[in-house]
Amino acid sequence: MTTTIQTVALKSITKRFPGVLANDRVSFDVRSGEIHALLGENGAGKSTLMKILYGLYQPNEGEILINDQPVKIKTPSDAMRQGIGMVHQHFQLVPTFTVVENIALGLKSSRAPLTDLDSVKKQIVELGEQYGLRVDPNALVWQLAVGQQQRVEILKALYRQASLLILDEPTAVLTPQEVDELFTTLRKLTDTGHSLIFISHKLHEVMKISDRVTVLRDGRVVGTKATKETNQKELARMMVGRDVVTVWDKPICSADTAVLRIEKLSALNDKDLPAVRNLSLQVCANEILGIAGVSGNGQRELAETIAGLRRATGGSIIVNGRNLTNCAPAEIIAAQVAFIPEERMTMGVIRDFTVQENAILETHADAPLARNTLFDFKKIAAHATKLVRDYDVKTPTLDTPVKALSGGNIQKLIMARELERHPKLLIAAQPTRGVDIGATEYIHKRLIEQRNAGMAILLISEDLDEVLALSDRIAVMYEGEIAGIVAPNTPVDELGLMMAGAKRMQS
Repeated sequence: MTTTIQTVALKSITKRFPGVLANDRVSFDVRSGEIHALLGENGAGKSTLMKILYGLYQPNEGEILINDQPVKIKTPSDAMRQGIGMVHQHFQLVPTFTVVENIALGLKSSRAPLTDLDSVKKQIVELGEQYGLRVDPNALVWQLAVGQQQRVEILKALYRQASLLILDEPTAVLTPQEVDELFTTLRKLTDTGHSLIFISHKLHEVMKISDRVTVLRDGRVVGTKATKETNQKELARMMVGRDVVTVWDKPICSADTAVLRIEKLSALNDKDLPAVRNLSLQVCANEILGIAGVSGNGQRELAETIAGLRRATGGSIIVNGRNLTNCAPAEIIAAQVAFIPEERMTMGVIRDFTVQENAILETHADAPLARNTLFDFKKIAAHATKLVRDYDVKTPTLDTPVKALSGGNIQKLIMARELERHPKLLIAAQPTRGVDIGATEYIHKRLIEQRNAGMAILLISEDLDEVLALSDRIAVMYEGEIAGIVAPNTPVDELGLMMAGAKRMQS
């Protein structure tokens, strides 16, 4: 029998890892019927704190109280028995199972050893009606849209009688309309006494949905505020320790010569199914063209095809008048095209190489870093030192393995390496994914600087706020096609309809 939660309190939680103090006497509480947002940069201690509450980690010091009574939560099963559920950012579902099978998975059947899916199905429908989480119980999970899969995750927690839900970046892959639907559901949950912990990087969403906000920095609580008594600027300052720029002044884009011209491009995904379909667009110098869209609509395949990492099955890619369609990556790099890939650890760096070695991956054979077939290690060290200094990459030494750096510093190293070649075209795919607000500000600043200096930038991002803040024009991708190209002042609701395939516009 699960607990009906009135209050959950973490008192003076301390968690140490070798060489790291992840949580330093952190106190945090959430009340019945409340949405309490948890904010902080990467490495601030948010995930560690929530993993302690969910039983994935054990604290070195401190205690957890539910309804003012100390409890021991040693496993996620313990957490669920206490009425605590967690909806992970990356869904924990079996794609080939149906909705009802996923929800029943791991639970005892009332007809053991036989399954009792009809009873489970009935409860799923009832919960869906009650909280606006309608989904076909017989549908296979892989056939569901991302927003529907998230509903399944929430239903799974509610079916297990969760009274407190931990939501980790729940809006990261949703359209604006799906975000609105989710927020309606969250309010219905709090109206029935559920408690919610809402982890997000999106300050405007925190302001819209939460009742209180707690900010962590360097493993400590900076403060807790009633949402109605604070604002985005103050929360950003609490997270970073200084004022943060989120709105950028951009001179009007005046160039009319296309640096990148794509005509009727088509490409397949990893399963040899159409991913990019007859797509045409162009990007000028002094311009950031943002690509908006929900994950899985061909954005990754488009970026990789331009960068020479995926073959085009039709159409053409022209850069500065030169046809680069299906050219090798080395030839595309030589044509002054730079690429910040979506998957930084598998495509952007070699994780076991040092910072210095990763800094020269594309230029290691070029003068002055090499003479004939020999490296000039002094020149290499000087080059890497300059990149680390100029791009504010925090690293103990140049010989530190890049896998030891934070995500934001790895991303800054990749950007430094790419931009130091002075490219004419930059393909930036998800440049701030998983990066904290301070590093995000830095990366945005660099992109604007390069745009103003004459670079053409194709920005591909699932973060609609990022696309709106940086872009001169926005192209919306849906099922591998351009649903329309619009101005950055286009209403968010209209963009959301285009992202969902419900509306198309002439470009």
